[in-house]
Amino acid sequence: MSWGEALPVVFLALMGLSMLAYVVLDGYDLGVGLLLHRATDDQKDTMISSIGPFWDANETWLVLGVGILLIAFPKAHGMVLTALYLPVALMLVGLILRGVAFDFRVKAQAVHKPLWNFAFFAGSGLAAVSQGWMLGRYITGLQEGWPFMLFAGVIALLLPAAYVLLGAGWLIMKTEGELQQHAVKWAKLAWAPVVAGMGLISLATPVVSETVRSRWFTMPEFIALLPIPLMTLAALVAARAVLNSKQVLGRLCWAPFVAVVSVFLLGAIGLAYSLFPYVVIDRLTIWQAASATESLAVIAIGCAITVPAIVGYTIFSYRVFWGKARELSYA
Repeated sequence: MSWGEALPVVFLALMGLSMLAYVVLDGYDLGVGLLLHRATDDQKDTMISSIGPFWDANETWLVLGVGILLIAFPKAHGMVLTALYLPVALMLVGLILRGVAFDFRVKAQAVHKPLWNFAFFAGSGLAAVSQGWMLGRYITGLQEGWPFMLFAGVIALLLPAAYVLLGAGWLIMKTEGELQQHAVKWAKLAWAPVVAGMGLISLATPVVSETVRSRWFTMPEFIALLPIPLMTLAALVAARAVLNSKQVLGRLCWAPFVAVVSVFLLGAIGLAYSLFPYVVIDRLTIWQAASATESLAVIAIGCAITVPAIVGYTIFSYRVFWGKARELSYA
């Protein structure tokens, strides 16, 4: 493979890793936002405190992923944004609403604080549903027709449920006492819909996409790829087993979150296999969509500087603010 052929692959991998990092990192704080309405006022403050140092920076990965799509694959960017303009706009509205609510609830009087708590919940829900719809449309190559719309609608409901499970796992890991116990109950409630939804989508995806069907359900590929769904199922079962254990409130408080992250990682691996070498499945390969080699070389220099910086401050922030969340303070 020549240098010109390799660069688009590198940028596709970088874009995929950026979007995976966003889904996991911003996914748990979206999940916490979706759970906010279930908590008491004091618990809401602790929940916000648990994501306070991270939630804004987590969205950096979304900016990086979309930025790479724009500058490295401009043809794909135009095709995707044209088809998904409305859900992208709704997602941005949700993210903006979350940011406004997060800051305004700090200064709000007691009588107005419930309004901003609801705004944070609503913004989280709007962003999560929009992302689920976009993922469903993207997997099917942005095709039109009711089967593809129905498929996107199912994922639009599944992704928020998965975020709730991820967010509950985060709260189990980051909180103590009554809130931690509630988080275990919330995770158990979210677990069954997530498992059912993933099973449904695993069956529906090869039906709506001939490319996925040919890649996963022909021999010997089927045997070679079987460990991915089996490991995903094992991670989900392990998460449930830990949730049923008393140790989840103690030394195994980290295990549900790690198990759910593993599910997201395995899902990303399966999606990458299904899509490659397309950046829009069945419509546009990475080499057809890529910018000129000279442009990609210049972009690579910028990424070589910015990506390590983003990784560095992400690791630093999680290291500094690691441990159990404490009482919310804005001093």
